[in-house]
Amino acid sequence: MLRTHTCGELRKNEIGKKVDLCGWVASRRDHGEIIFMDLRDKYGITQIVFDPDKNKTSHELAHTLRNEYCVRVSGTIAARPEGTVNPKLSTGEIEVYVEAIKVLSESETPPFEIKDTGNLSEDVRLKYRYLDLRRPTMQNKLTIKHKVYKYIYDHLDAEGFISVETPTLTKSTPEGARDYLVPSRLHQGSFYALPQSPQLFKQLLMVAGVDRYFQMARCFRDEDLRADRQPEFTQLDMEMSFIDQEDIFAVCERLFKGLYSEVTGKNIEIPFPRMDHSEAMSLYGSDKPDTRFGLLLSEMTEDVKDSDFKIFKEVISAGGIVVAMSAPGHKDISRKEIDTLTAYASEFGARGLAFFKVEESGLVSPISKFFKPETLETFKRKTGARTGDMIFMVADKKDVARAAMGALRLKIAKDNSLIDQSKDNFLWVVNFPLFKYNEEEKRWDSEHHPFTYFSEEDAKYFETGELGKIRSKSYDMVLNGSEIASGSIRIHRRDIQQKIFDVLGLTKEECQLKFGFLLEAFTYGPPPHGGIAFGIDRIITLFTNDISIREVIPFPKTQKGVCPLTNAPSAVEGTQLRDLGLKITAKPEAKGQNEGAGS
Repeated sequence: MLRTHTCGELRKNEIGKKVDLCGWVASRRDHGEIIFMDLRDKYGITQIVFDPDKNKTSHELAHTLRNEYCVRVSGTIAARPEGTVNPKLSTGEIEVYVEAIKVLSESETPPFEIKDTGNLSEDVRLKYRYLDLRRPTMQNKLTIKHKVYKYIYDHLDAEGFISVETPTLTKSTPEGARDYLVPSRLHQGSFYALPQSPQLFKQLLMVAGVDRYFQMARCFRDEDLRADRQPEFTQLDMEMSFIDQEDIFAVCERLFKGLYSEVTGKNIEIPFPRMDHSEAMSLYGSDKPDTRFGLLLSEMTEDVKDSDFKIFKEVISAGGIVVAMSAPGHKDISRKEIDTLTAYASEFGARGLAFFKVEESGLVSPISKFFKPETLETFKRKTGARTGDMIFMVADKKDVARAAMGALRLKIAKDNSLIDQSKDNFLWVVNFPLFKYNEEEKRWDSEHHPFTYFSEEDAKYFETGELGKIRSKSYDMVLNGSEIASGSIRIHRRDIQQKIFDVLGLTKEECQLKFGFLLEAFTYGPPPHGGIAFGIDRIITLFTNDISIREVIPFPKTQKGVCPLTNAPSAVEGTQLRDLGLKITAKPEAKGQNEGAGS
């Protein structure tokens, strides 16, 4: 080893020892004859002293050192003089007097200071990510991620799980998002797909008798990006045989209780509360409700259907609903602020936002005159509004009205500091619908994926055609309004799987082409099984109190799917395209892209 110690471990009980340290020059300070240098590595900072009376050669070399030079220092540990101890550093009681120094490599002036303070643009940070990762905060995030991985492996091993890898180059199957496709050179015109999840393979592992499987699985989805999405991400993927939903809940709760304690030092209570999907949508306008605060939604459809307000009546007659919510202390909100909230609701599809100011004399609004006094009192009673509050309403299609009001609920809570940040509210959301109706294509789609089992008591609705009433055996784990895991009990019988495919409108030929290998496997005694997948990047983001998962992924893409560090995606040589039997027909985005490849 080039070093005897790291820059974060020396203490006063080691005064007088000879040491070798390696790291980067974090700062250099000339104090007349004496030169001080902070030497930094992953583990901390040690103050280095260059004294010409002790070693003239090293002192002369110290004048040439610049920030981020990588150096090796040999010297003797000494106590810092009285009054110079730095309590902010774990090594703040000692310093090292240099006897020899070697520059291992020089550095250009970095584009930003390697420290945690300062407001750096994300583009610059990602372009120089290798420098960004040197910062102590980023090093800590990498360490937290490592601890999470290690705990999960150890815990699941003790629970009887084994880790099994699944293919990265696989078959394209419909799973909701677009696939990333990889052209085959040996089979031109055919493509592999990068897995959106290991869904089918983990089910095949259950058929194979693995019994309890897990994997830190890399997943790839070509979808619009935002703070909690990346083109490639990591899932903790789990699957178990001969279990029911409660078994999965118990395993996951034990895992998370231990993991939470390991990383945060906090104790969480298990079992977690359960909430039906229908309740989550009606009260919170979200299938991942944040239950740390109130502001519950109330449906007013029946109360206003006979009112004189034309807009509400038209929405209701078209099958829509009216949803209301009380915002505490908002009576004096300005018209401009109301317009801002209206614009925000419109981002989620709402065509307008009605409002009522709650005053001592009653509800005041441009539309109050269209409602009977008893109806206005109902608004107050059902929303729990008090004098000084504001009642907001949205009338629209059920999904739109709930989504818009759910988003407005979160915005008002955040803007007015109504969320108790000291709480960690875990929740299982259960009984999702099995199907959702696709209005544009006039057909039924799977709410999650087509391999999800359904509630046996709802099987009758297949016969009556009331497919929207069928509840699935699916479940999401939610923490403080973020979905951190999703899973389901799987279909393990071929006849039932075929019934689902029939509802989705897949022909026998399409089923065989896309899922023939799974259907064939289901003829060889598949066990009942189910599983779940945790979004590891999202979980670590919650642990580190970050907003974006880009903060905890070592080399992420931007919101446009670009890697500023490597400039991926990028052009390739024309010969590579010809070997794959491909020809670019789209207009190149940049000069020189795919030159020589045709157009």
